[in-house]
Amino acid sequence: MKCFRLLMAASTCAAAMVANAADIPGLYSTGLNDFGAGLAGGAVDTHYTFQSGGTATGSTCGTSMCGHVALAAAFPIPPWIPADTSPNPGSNWLTPSANQGDSYDPTSNGTYKWTLTFDLKGYVAATASFSGLFAADNGATVQLNDGGPILGTATGFDAWSGFSSAGATFNAGINTLVFTVTNLARDGGNPTGLRVQFTESSVTPVPEPEAYGLAIAGLGLVAFGLRRRRPTR
Repeated sequence: MKCFRLLMAASTCAAAMVANAADIPGLYSTGLNDFGAGLAGGAVDTHYTFQSGGTATGSTCGTSMCGHVALAAAFPIPPWIPADTSPNPGSNWLTPSANQGDSYDPTSNGTYKWTLTFDLKGYVAATASFSGLFAADNGATVQLNDGGPILGTATGFDAWSGFSSAGATFNAGINTLVFTVTNLARDGGNPTGLRVQFTESSVTPVPEPEAYGLAIAGLGLVAFGLRRRRPTR
């Protein structure tokens, strides 16, 4: 019995080496650098690209790729969800220009797309999953890759809404998350912004050949042990 338990433990360890999950690389919450530390207010978050699909009065970005980190204590924070100023912040707001109070879309609704790209090369795409929270002025949807399902809808800027990858299909290589923000028309005092905070992500790396060999060897030992224990007739 003791030998059998050791064999089973060896097999379990080998299998764990093959299926050891990791965080999805490239999933960054807004307003953070590559190491998870908060960027300074006014800094550009290079993880997210920005595109204006409507009028953007006051924006210094236009249709170029940029997103500026909001200052923690300047309009429109509040009424936007307060910025996270802890030593290890979870996220912060992004706005289309360095002046976060800039007014947009005086006569018609504006559309803004914020895109985050991540690469699953070297990982088993079918095992990927994530979840998070987001908010937007005035609202937003999030979609994985072109033609993919809507993963969540943010209904405002003063409370979090959830999103997750449930029902989505990941590409084996490059994937994109597109946050489409709608800013409702208002003449004056009409800023817009996006805040995204990932709470969980998981994906299994493609096993190295050595790990496959170890797993097969472990299963072989178990089979051999069971065969030796088989009663004779």
